[in-house]
Amino acid sequence: MKDEYDFSDAKRGAVATSKGKTRITIMLDDAVIEAARAVAESEGYGYQTVINNTLRRALLGGDKAGLLKKDITDDELKNLQQKLTEALREIQRVIEPSVRP
Repeated sequence: MKDEYDFSDAKRGAVATSKGKTRITIMLDDAVIEAARAVAESEGYGYQTVINNTLRRALLGGDKAGLLKKDITDDELKNLQQKLTEALREIQRVIEPSVRP
């Protein structure tokens, strides 16, 4: 071991950079998180991976049907939340019998 080390070019932060991804903080509806966790559990991925893949398909899918609207009304948001809640219930209905002993 050296008696003295040169840290003049050292930088603070993570040693390994994550290429192609950025850490952010985002607020999502509880129904979205629950649905993503249910899908993640059934597919064996992390829920953040499910959210990332879903957003990637919606935004970068290439077809106009996949693009997100700029302005979403309260009614459309409530309708989406209802659909996500229904999807979550269906996922739980399918998964629960296989979990029971």
